[in-house]
Amino acid sequence: MTQKLILVLNCGSSSLKGAVLDNDSGDVLLSCLAEKLNLPDAYITFKANGKKHKVELTTNPDHTGAVAALMQELQTRGLDSSIAAVGHRVVSGGELYSESIVITEEVVNGIEKCIPLAPLHNPANLLGIRAAQDIFKGLPNVAVFDTAFHQSIPEHAYTYAVPREYYRKFGLRRYGFHGTSYRFVSEETARFLGKNKNDLRMVIAHLGNGASIAAVANGVCQDTSMGLTPLEGLVMGTRSGDVDPSIFSFLAENANMNITQVTDMLNKKSGLLGISELSNDCRTIEEEAANGHEGAKLALEVFVYRLAKYIGSMAVAAGGIDALVFTGGIGENSDTIRSKVLAYLGFLGLTEDKEANVAARFGNAGVITTADSRAQAVVIPTNEELMIAHDTARLSGL
Repeated sequence: MTQKLILVLNCGSSSLKGAVLDNDSGDVLLSCLAEKLNLPDAYITFKANGKKHKVELTTNPDHTGAVAALMQELQTRGLDSSIAAVGHRVVSGGELYSESIVITEEVVNGIEKCIPLAPLHNPANLLGIRAAQDIFKGLPNVAVFDTAFHQSIPEHAYTYAVPREYYRKFGLRRYGFHGTSYRFVSEETARFLGKNKNDLRMVIAHLGNGASIAAVANGVCQDTSMGLTPLEGLVMGTRSGDVDPSIFSFLAENANMNITQVTDMLNKKSGLLGISELSNDCRTIEEEAANGHEGAKLALEVFVYRLAKYIGSMAVAAGGIDALVFTGGIGENSDTIRSKVLAYLGFLGLTEDKEANVAARFGNAGVITTADSRAQAVVIPTNEELMIAHDTARLSGL
């Protein structure tokens, strides 16, 4: 084991996820999840060697308290002196950042400028940065942006067909998210298939409770489904994905809802949950659909159909398709979803290998199309934390 470990932090408004990684091997030595931050019953759960234990954050129930508890846990395990740098997931770097960067006060100011583009996420990311700087004094901190990988998208792909002044004044355009995952998976797909990533036309579907899809060609992103916010694009666990924008005025007039209420509904009460009226968990949806639940069956079909349509459109953006890649919690584990999607895509030269599809679950990568398919569909597990750790180590000179 290297003596230079990387701490990766991913902060939400009321949560903090952390992982200590050996950058050389990719092994996770310790992970943690702090929840209910800024509430009296805040706590943090640590996991190492398959065992968990919980610590109450009664005296300091905020992000700084969570990071302090993490430091105490590292000291108890004798790992604190081995932490060499801290990597932070930052949701939006807007147009300011097209790659990861060592955090300085100037970078902090840049992240603050991007708050209007990610008002729920960037402030929380900044809390994590300040907490790490306070607790892990003197260590380099690195920001890794969800949006960075998508900064290669051409202007015609990121431009909304609205008056241009809104882009000039407010930065109103498509940015995309899940970029760190796409960067890792695009490189890992090329490695797995034994190809040069610059020669592969890839359509990558990152499917989880949040879901998106991207076209990657010549080694860079050409288009993606999420836009100004993570709401655009695919049907997700609780997000609607694409809707007619006039839904706002329609619901204002007919349901007496205001902008905040409609936005909240589209983000938190829609998607699989809204259609099924049952759950946002794809596993539950699949189980209940198999049992004949009509809402679950419809939710599954809408999810799959929207995804298949987007795969077709992303093939246009990539200039064709050599590899269709499934990743994320759903993409990696649901052979049912993958099978249903591939059933739509015979016209792209993709034919399912049913046995291989079932085998490619629970962390197992694999090609899931037949040998005579014109293109390949492949399952590649993502590892955003490892990508963040690699960037952090490289930029920190480790």
